[in-house]
Amino acid sequence: MLYYLFTYLYKNYSIPGLGVFQYITFRMAMAVIVSLLVTTVYGRRLIDYLRFKQVGETVRNLGLEGQMQKSGTPTMGGIIILLGILIPTLLFAKIDNIYIIMMLVTTIWLGAIGFLDDYIKVFKKNKEGLAGRFKITGQVGLALFIGWTMYFNTSITMRQEVKLPVKYDVPVDFHMRGEKQVLTQDIKSTKTTMPFYKNNEFDYGKVLKFLGPGYEHYALMVFMFFVIIIITFISNGANITDGIDGLATGTSAIIGLTLAILAYVSGNTMIADYLNIMYIPNSGELVIFAGAFVGACVGFLWYNSYPAQVFMGDTGSLAIGGIIAVFAIIIRKELLIPVLCGVFVIENMSVIIQVGWFKFTKKRFGEGRRVFLMAPLHHHYQKKGFHESKIVTRFYIICIFLAIITVITLKLR
Repeated sequence: MLYYLFTYLYKNYSIPGLGVFQYITFRMAMAVIVSLLVTTVYGRRLIDYLRFKQVGETVRNLGLEGQMQKSGTPTMGGIIILLGILIPTLLFAKIDNIYIIMMLVTTIWLGAIGFLDDYIKVFKKNKEGLAGRFKITGQVGLALFIGWTMYFNTSITMRQEVKLPVKYDVPVDFHMRGEKQVLTQDIKSTKTTMPFYKNNEFDYGKVLKFLGPGYEHYALMVFMFFVIIIITFISNGANITDGIDGLATGTSAIIGLTLAILAYVSGNTMIADYLNIMYIPNSGELVIFAGAFVGACVGFLWYNSYPAQVFMGDTGSLAIGGIIAVFAIIIRKELLIPVLCGVFVIENMSVIIQVGWFKFTKKRFGEGRRVFLMAPLHHHYQKKGFHESKIVTRFYIICIFLAIITVITLKLR
């Protein structure tokens, strides 16, 4: 909103200084600052209100040291994160940008599902919360919306080098790549970025090429399948990771910062050409959203670090996981998620392995056996005697390491 206001004032009245709102980097910095102010200053007030309303976490005794002391800590703090994302984005981003619209829908959609789950737990005194099938239905519904929009919306394109003959119904441009002049078009495409693959590109439309002529008609189905799996897996992965103070919040901030870098280079034609990576027109605006996301996570960490004064609950964890997944899909970096979101993936897989192995051994041997002392993985280390702060710090280090590897893969052919 402020972007449109100050742009209007600058163009019509030439007020000095307002031209800086044309720069993405400036608006991103402002989004980070406002997000930090919202989450730290007004976050305190919301925590006091939640405590006044006795919106406390009911902690199930898992036999972990110091765990029961957290009982009664205010939950539903994810509202702070959502406000820290939405307010700066609405103020500083171009809200008519299709990518920003998709991210706002994602934030509100998954935030609402998480809020409903927390509401049932806290106010309806139902420890199970919203039934798992309804959560999955909501996540799949979002995935269908994102996949359909990505596939059919004419504003969503990618720049691709083309050779003669060209499609003349699509505008053709000449761009310099080093000292070489290349012919490019902004076209609809089912391509995405894939590490360690030729040109770092992978085409969903060619997955079923083995079926013979007409295989391209199934491209939408293949793309939708990947989108559904990625969004549901990462959203639930963030939810599972939110088990000890500051773990999900800090790792999400690191991942968000990495996605901001990827969005900036993918949305800048000069940098994309220089690095020889996929250029996605108009996606640079996502940097403002990413800045708000990182600011919200860091600001929330002020109160969520050990010992936590507030828990984000499903209101926050489902939303931040879904935001990360959708953001990666939009900038066509979703196949980098297994590396970038390695902490979420490992946490999720530890639960799947634990439950699967327990059921298998119980059926096979009549007695269930476990791979880990407790799942998800961070509880396994708690059982081994590691302090929460040490576990969180080491997971942060691993997350930073994975983030660096993710960025490096863009240049590994």
